[in-house]
Amino acid sequence: MFDHVRVRVKDLDKAARLYAAMLAPLGHVPGSKGEGYAGFGPKDKPALWLHADKAGGGGHIALRAPDRAAVDLFYKDGLKAGAKDNGFPGIRADYSPTYYAAFLIDLDGNNVEAVCTR
Repeated sequence: MFDHVRVRVKDLDKAARLYAAMLAPLGHVPGSKGEGYAGFGPKDKPALWLHADKAGGGGHIALRAPDRAAVDLFYKDGLKAGAKDNGFPGIRADYSPTYYAAFLIDLDGNNVEAVCTR
């Protein structure tokens, strides 16, 4: 659906550790990293970029999960790594009868969602 997404974070190292934990269950790995940025996505194809910015976040990203178990792990591992709950894993019938999602707030206030629609 998208080519890439950029998320602003205040502390790149802390944010990169959190995103590594949250995204692993979805099959995404750390990629390119340099002064002020870090990429995540499928191996060798980063599509989610964290950029250091003193203002921090405020955005929303929804990431596809291969199955409901991956959504559950995204939520559990993200909480353990320091994210805050913004919606436990479950069906969101107001979106669709098969919309299974979980929502976390990252360290900078970005709303990160994992969703499986099967």
